[in-house]
Amino acid sequence: MKNKKEMMLKAPMVKVVLMMALPVMMSNLMQTLYNLADTYWVGQYEMMNGFEGEMLSAIILIFPAIGMLLALGTGISTACISLISQYIGSGNEDHAKKVAAQALSFSFISSLILGIIGAIFTPLIVKLLGAEGAVLENGIIYLRLMMFGLPTVFLFFTFNAIKQSQGDTFSPMLFSILSVTLNIILDPILMIVFDMGIAGAAIATIFSRGLFIVFAIGSLFKESKRHMKLDYHDLKLDMIVIKQIFQIGLPASISSVMSSFGFGVLNNFVIGFGVPTLTAFGIGNRITGLILMPAMGIGSALGAIVGTNLGAENVPRAKSAVKVSFLLSSGILVAGGAIIFVLAEPIILQFNNVPEVVSQATVYLKLIIATIPLMAAFSVLNGTFIGSGHTGLSLFISAGRLWLLRIPLIVIFKNFTNLGTNSVWYAMILSNLIICLIGYAIYKTGTWETKIVKEPRVKVA
Repeated sequence: MKNKKEMMLKAPMVKVVLMMALPVMMSNLMQTLYNLADTYWVGQYEMMNGFEGEMLSAIILIFPAIGMLLALGTGISTACISLISQYIGSGNEDHAKKVAAQALSFSFISSLILGIIGAIFTPLIVKLLGAEGAVLENGIIYLRLMMFGLPTVFLFFTFNAIKQSQGDTFSPMLFSILSVTLNIILDPILMIVFDMGIAGAAIATIFSRGLFIVFAIGSLFKESKRHMKLDYHDLKLDMIVIKQIFQIGLPASISSVMSSFGFGVLNNFVIGFGVPTLTAFGIGNRITGLILMPAMGIGSALGAIVGTNLGAENVPRAKSAVKVSFLLSSGILVAGGAIIFVLAEPIILQFNNVPEVVSQATVYLKLIIATIPLMAAFSVLNGTFIGSGHTGLSLFISAGRLWLLRIPLIVIFKNFTNLGTNSVWYAMILSNLIICLIGYAIYKTGTWETKIVKEPRVKVA
């Protein structure tokens, strides 16, 4: 771990960003491949059984609800990155260990409670999202099963954050690859061979993630050169530490809730144009997830780099990390996006062969790719604000993009123009542009340059 810290503080910045980000990119790639595989096998099952997108639409429609339930987990992992990286950068490793152990306990307990409550209210949640008929029925099956797997997701988030904040992005990548590979194998077996349909997709996800998170968490309590060894006695809840995690993570949790709820509202607008438009929206998002994987990986790794250097009071190096990260992510996205732009329609046909869906998804995908550097800028700005611990700024650009810009723009375009279904696509592009300009202006103020860890604030047993 000492070598990783020295690397983040002293090594050439291009090398630091790439070494930190490449494993994260691979993890994101595997997760994206899982999403694509899941979408592919759901689509195959529907085509084999004569359905017309009810299952895929159900998954797309309830995704914001799952995101809202994961909000607390997102907040905990965000706080881990901010606090642990800055404690390590300032030399307070004992306090970093305490935060890590408390985050694990808090993640498990809170996710268990949320999962039970969510399972009870699943039918109501799916109805509130606007589902009807077959979409409602499939949505209830999928969401209720995912509720039972909530602790595995929270713990995976926290494990990744603990490792990443110490400069170890390889271990999370390894566990992610193993989990996703098993998931991809189980999908067709459970869904098609055992004819479990959408339930098979959910069970494959839960089992694959749950199996490997046991090994992942266990590794944190063993001696390793890759991480600081945690102590079991630190798992006992310490409200001083929980309060600190909560204070830093709350804006990130609020951001996640607002974004997920906003996407639920957005989906209701989209489904107003018809099921084909919602399906096209979902397929397009799955594919753009693959394109945006490098920027998301770099932005995620950037948080630990910024946090560690701010902890060591090296602001110029933190700024250098931001600049290098933007240049690298933009270059990679433009190159990859050009390939997808040319092959957009053939790729979409692998997931759905309904002409209206293919046509709309192709238009959406090409428009997003044409403005792809904006996504690189957004990911870098978000990673910067999270790493610095100024999660309120991350909340503003994340929630503001959706609630202050995207949704109002869709309403305006839908009611005062003749853009039709293209209203959604143009609103997304314009909202990305405006929020990136605002985010850059905030970055230039230097507000994020003040570290949040000044004196030890946690008790060490």
